[in-house]
Amino acid sequence: MAEGNESQVPSGDAPSDRQHDNDNHEPLSVPGNRWRPGSRVTVAAVAFGALIIGGTGLGLALSAGASTPDPAPAGCGSSAPHLTVQGTGQAEGTPDLLTAVFGFTSTAGTSAAALSQNNTEVNQALLALGGQGVARADVQTTGLTVAPQYVYPKGVPTLTGYQVTNTVTAKLRNLKTDGDAIDAVVNATGNAATVSSLSFSYNDPTQVEDQARIKAVHEAVAHAGAMAVAAGRKLGPVCSLTDNAQPSLLTPGTDGPAFGAQSNAASSVPVEPGTQTETDQVTMVYALSAR
Repeated sequence: MAEGNESQVPSGDAPSDRQHDNDNHEPLSVPGNRWRPGSRVTVAAVAFGALIIGGTGLGLALSAGASTPDPAPAGCGSSAPHLTVQGTGQAEGTPDLLTAVFGFTSTAGTSAAALSQNNTEVNQALLALGGQGVARADVQTTGLTVAPQYVYPKGVPTLTGYQVTNTVTAKLRNLKTDGDAIDAVVNATGNAATVSSLSFSYNDPTQVEDQARIKAVHEAVAHAGAMAVAAGRKLGPVCSLTDNAQPSLLTPGTDGPAFGAQSNAASSVPVEPGTQTETDQVTMVYALSAR
């Protein structure tokens, strides 16, 4: 028995022949969850390396996402002397959009009858506008009222009927036929129609507005230069430039073509677009320095 025990090699104390043969081949499979010590070191090293790489990537992403504010121009600090000037510019053009507001009023003994009558008149007006090429998207209902009507014999209120008023706003975009469109609405609805207001504007005011802005900036720059010279200073960088838009002003006149001028209808409504002035104002702040 002693000799048998001396020939046995305890497991794990010495490598077996199979383990020697496997040194130059694939590693032995480990049953269950038992890992070789070398594998643990490898996995830990990979995980640590991934953590370092991931942290570096996160840092780069945060650095790329963070925006650095642009530094203020030299001389624009709060303690430096400044010069604030304003400039105003105007530009004129012929408006090509007429907005007309129509009112249609109907009166009847009952509210239902008054409303039905008014609906008929408004539909006739819409057909008339469509016949003049006005797009349905350019016609909008902007008001509707139903009001009882009273008389006061001997101070006692007595109901006599109901009045319905429907307000329709139409954008008329054709300079040659806008007068005809107004005339067609009035002819289609008779005494029920009134033209509440007419206002002119531009389909695209950008070009005229930009001309006014440019003139306003040029005026502000000229004022700043003159004031700096008078004060014995030199203009530094522009610290701020603010655009203050002004409302449009309608200048009466006959510079533009008459609405409906080419219509053969004798009753065509003559409407003059005149000249519309766009005004813009800017405020500029300069830094000042000694000469």
